[in-house]
Amino acid sequence: MPRYALLIEYDGTPFNGWQRQYGGQPTVQASVEAALAKLDPGPHTVTAAGRTDTGVHATGQVATVDLPRDWDAFRLQGALNYHLRLVPIAILRVIRVADDFHARFSAIERRYLFRLVARRAPMALEKNRVWQVHDPLDLAAMQAGAAHLVGKHDFTTFRSSLCQAKSPVKTLDELTVTAHAIPTGTEYRFTLRARSFLHNQVRSIVGTLHRVGTGAWPPDRVAQALAARDRAACGPVCPPQGLYLTGVGYDPDPFTLV
Repeated sequence: MPRYALLIEYDGTPFNGWQRQYGGQPTVQASVEAALAKLDPGPHTVTAAGRTDTGVHATGQVATVDLPRDWDAFRLQGALNYHLRLVPIAILRVIRVADDFHARFSAIERRYLFRLVARRAPMALEKNRVWQVHDPLDLAAMQAGAAHLVGKHDFTTFRSSLCQAKSPVKTLDELTVTAHAIPTGTEYRFTLRARSFLHNQVRSIVGTLHRVGTGAWPPDRVAQALAARDRAACGPVCPPQGLYLTGVGYDPDPFTLV
């Protein structure tokens, strides 16, 4: 059967994460599969590059699906978007790919962005798209703390107890923290890049760096927490609404070949 790669954007607010669940709970995967069923009858399985959690958004999720019909990619994109029009999901691109291309296993990197806003006034427009705190943070301290996490480490401290990864050892290729002025406040952006991530790793890292930014932790305590290889040494896990899967890397990248 022909295989297609989908580039997907979604607002994770109304969904119980990406992965299809029993009991009819709304998920991104179930919504995309339901749209596909309206085009080609029968069950469909859409496989994503990363299974985002409840409330997490995506601007560059990638998924693959095998379909019984040979679709024109442009027409398939339009048809899917028509059937998804009532939910906050958009198919940005559709590409016909080789049978051995796999959204998850062919990926060589994932990129995430976490948005944290410090301001007193409520978030009228982006309430569910950022994590809001009231007081400004120490950017330099968070940058110093973040530097301890870049590279290959045992990230047991920053791993959920429910994580199913075979090994806690991961290589974090990028972790940058920047500050941007917004009306009456500051937005802090955490950019992370790695081949793969552990469950809750990004939110655990951001929650820990937030503690550094408030002055509750000195930057060096991040290194101590990492070395402890103990979940109890981690800072609080931050809420999901500021997290975005912004891209998935492949070599070659099918979306740049056409």
